[in-house]
Amino acid sequence: MKIGIGLPNQVRDLRPTVIPEWAVRAEESGFATLGTTGRIAYPGVMDTVALAAAAGATTRIGLLSHILLGPVWPATLLAKEIAGIDGISGGRLTLGLGVGTDERADDFVAEGCGHRGRGRRLDADIEVYRRVWQGHAVGGENPAVPQGTREIPLLFGAFAPAAYARMARSGQGYIGPAAPAQLVADSFEQARRAWQEADRDGEPRLVGVSYFAFGDPDAGRANVRDYYASLDPQRADFMATGVNSTPAALRETLQIYADLGVDELIFNPGTDQLDDVRRLAEVVL
Repeated sequence: MKIGIGLPNQVRDLRPTVIPEWAVRAEESGFATLGTTGRIAYPGVMDTVALAAAAGATTRIGLLSHILLGPVWPATLLAKEIAGIDGISGGRLTLGLGVGTDERADDFVAEGCGHRGRGRRLDADIEVYRRVWQGHAVGGENPAVPQGTREIPLLFGAFAPAAYARMARSGQGYIGPAAPAQLVADSFEQARRAWQEADRDGEPRLVGVSYFAFGDPDAGRANVRDYYASLDPQRADFMATGVNSTPAALRETLQIYADLGVDELIFNPGTDQLDDVRRLAEVVL
């Protein structure tokens, strides 16, 4: 099982200058992947910006959005943005996509990209992404991307039956919820079942996500609670209980995900304290 670390791009009021240095330290520490979380109506750094900063600051580590809200973007614009980030990184990006939640309609701010119909729109957008990456003309005679642009691998996260079916139909795998580790097994089983029902060869790539905070665990839990507060207070409190803050808790989480047969586990930070990169690496790598 590979081990990755998230960028703190959606920690409330983070210091944006932390992101490139965090990426460099993560690569030097030996993490397999750098991840990002995506929201618009929240005081963080856009996931595409964080990924671009990480792409420019590193040379080897993989990049993953876990997850980016696809339907909040005009499809052609997002496809071009993602192709540019992947090109700058030398082909290290995997695009993890989701449709957003009913409770977070405020993320849908772009004209023509509203909250309603977002699942159907994402299905259509995926075809647009691929046409852009294949070099088809956009709005006239010119393609939007340079020659040699590849089709970026797609992963999907969510819980609805339509989301699992979309993953099996259009993706290379599934990103699980960032809930406490003991409660995520069913989502991965549903992803595997959807893959089989779609008659896909092999197995889906499975990625888990778990929160951590070492330097200031109370702040980490408060930040995670704040990030999920728009859902409901009880759920936000529940998500905060999943923040790993001791070596023993991190090792237990590692074992749970290893037993689930997950391909990769991303530890997502609850704070923007740079020294947490080192602390995490000392325990999990």
